Amino acid sequence: MCKFLSSSYSIADSHTGKTTGMDTKELKFLLKLLGFTDYRAGLNAFDSFKTEKNKICKELGDRELVDYTREVTTVKILPPGQAVLKNPGEVPIADKELKVLEKIGKASGKIAPSKITSPKAAERDAILEVLSDRGLIEAERGIKRIQPEVWLTQRGIEYLRDDYSPNKGVQPAISLELLGNYLRFLRKAVRVKPEEVSTALPTVNIPDKQISDEEILQIIEKLDQELGTDNYLPIFHLREKLQPPFSRDELDKALYRLQASDQIDLSSLLDPTPYNTEQIDAGILQKVGGSLFFITMN
Repeated sequence: MCKFLSSSYSIADSHTGKTTGMDTKELKFLLKLLGFTDYRAGLNAFDSFKTEKNKICKELGDRELVDYTREVTTVKILPPGQAVLKNPGEVPIADKELKVLEKIGKASGKIAPSKITSPKAAERDAILEVLSDRGLIEAERGIKRIQPEVWLTQRGIEYLRDDYSPNKGVQPAISLELLGNYLRFLRKAVRVKPEEVSTALPTVNIPDKQISDEEILQIIEKLDQELGTDNYLPIFHLREKLQPPFSRDELDKALYRLQASDQIDLSSLLDPTPYNTEQIDAGILQKVGGSLFFITMN
């Protein structure tokens, strides 16, 4: 074991100047995460943290140092939803959506999605996202229960690379493995060119030839034609084509750039039935609403 660092830590945000406290377990969580490809792993890889892993993950997520796969944990009806139930014919709403809304409306307050036994879970969750997006219900989201994943955010990378500073104090034991993860992370950050650091998340393999946004657009068009997806290309097809050389985060950012320049649109998945879990998880997770799943060229 190698002893270094203190039992409590502060990270100063170079943008705001604010300090973020971090205890030993949170630091160890981040250092362990640095040991995985693209700094992304299943939360079950942190079982050594026992019952605290979800708490640590959420607290780091609240500080935007990590993010994680989420799902709706509780729902409650809102006044617009009550209005729809009183006059369902005045608002276009599918029968299944209306039935789910009715079940939520019968509850006295917040209820867990598991209390809504029909339709099946995947379809029910998609409907809840639609109702939430339309402002008919309030949906609280937490860590996904089945095969959750956690990853280091760009903000987390910048903290560990630029702003992390240990305080003086008691010296806790940090394993050589965790120290090694941090040293590899720092060496990789040094190798990345400054202009790349500002726009792309450092990856294990930085391609010699960067693919331009225009080339990505051409690949989207070609895949759509080859697969016959009628200008609704599921994102997982593009990931299979471009990861590597891109990391997941780099490709997400490229798609956001194309969307911002009005060259593509990104839309969510309403009916998950035709797709498996891995394909659905390949979408771009949103903090509010369902994951972005389809690419449409403008």
